[in-house]
Amino acid sequence: METSVRKGGTVVRSGQTDIFVVGGGPAGLAAAIAARRKGFQVTVADGAAPPIEKPCGEGMMPETLAVLNVLGVNFAPEEGFRFRGVSFIQQGATVSADFAHGRGLGLRRPALHEGLWRAAENCGVRILWKTPVRGMQGQTVQLSCGTIRARWIVGADGHGSRIRRWSGLDSAVGHERRYANRRHYQVRPWSNRMEVYWGSTAQGYVTPIASDEVCVVTMGNTPQAASFHNALNDLPELRERLAGARLGSRERGAVSAMLSLQRVQRGNVVLLGDASGGVDAITGEGLRMAFQQALALADALVTGDLQPYQRAHRKIARRPMLMGNLMLWLSRHSPIRERAIRAMQQRPDLFTHMLATHMGEATPMELLFTGAQLGLRLLDASEKG
Repeated sequence: METSVRKGGTVVRSGQTDIFVVGGGPAGLAAAIAARRKGFQVTVADGAAPPIEKPCGEGMMPETLAVLNVLGVNFAPEEGFRFRGVSFIQQGATVSADFAHGRGLGLRRPALHEGLWRAAENCGVRILWKTPVRGMQGQTVQLSCGTIRARWIVGADGHGSRIRRWSGLDSAVGHERRYANRRHYQVRPWSNRMEVYWGSTAQGYVTPIASDEVCVVTMGNTPQAASFHNALNDLPELRERLAGARLGSRERGAVSAMLSLQRVQRGNVVLLGDASGGVDAITGEGLRMAFQQALALADALVTGDLQPYQRAHRKIARRPMLMGNLMLWLSRHSPIRERAIRAMQQRPDLFTHMLATHMGEATPMELLFTGAQLGLRLLDASEKG
């Protein structure tokens, strides 16, 4: 590829590559790394400059870290905060469980992005920062500063993906939207677990990301419910924890979407990450799904057939979609959720099994048994009430 570098970015007159990735966020960089490790020539373009920030919960589960390790991306012990499990908290009840294997990692999003960006550069991925993609036709990608021909075009350009729209892959099976806001607070973490606070109209997610800082995300079905003012009024336990804490960043808002597409591939174009659909942020599974999709896509590209990726994509999304729908249902049915959390407080093993299911460590029979046991507990609580 013919390129020349000048202050402020890279100028591309013309060129070609095996794989062109649109979007230099975590999903796009993971796809680039996985494909490059298979021997492909890979080019990534993004209109932004690194490191790229995005409002999110900033907590990665052990399974996510395991996939990152396969991609050759690791973080030193002193980076971020290692958390041991998950807690559900609502007024009058708390239930907790630890991960069966390993620990999660709370890490600021720019630090994660820089780790992926450096790994991509180190393995030979060509990255064009500050280079918006203006369009595509066949195997040709139009940039703001030239054109590039590519055998495969990967759309990793987020929820509002233009690649998805341009390639006619916008047909969705289901679409649900919620709203979120994120702040960082400079306060010593009070728990070594990720916490989910439940209220009548909002949820709050707390991830420890350093020895003196936590990331807090509030979510709701409307922008008003998701605002920190309203959400903290709905979550008195969390409000009390944050009382007097100093802000460590400005507030940032985002939209979280549950989106399932009919197809994620057409011709030489394929979608990955949020561009290919996604689950509600309540699951904490977005990054893990994107990284696993990157590995599956690289395997398919080696064969020259993207149909295996289509099948793998559907399989990767199955469990997070199931858990996402369950969590959203619980958020809308407060009386049942309150009884469920109280029941799991009395039987902590039920929450342990639920977390194991979320992490993919429970068999279908174990999931069925846990559901039956929880159902009996709810029925008993209802009769006593």
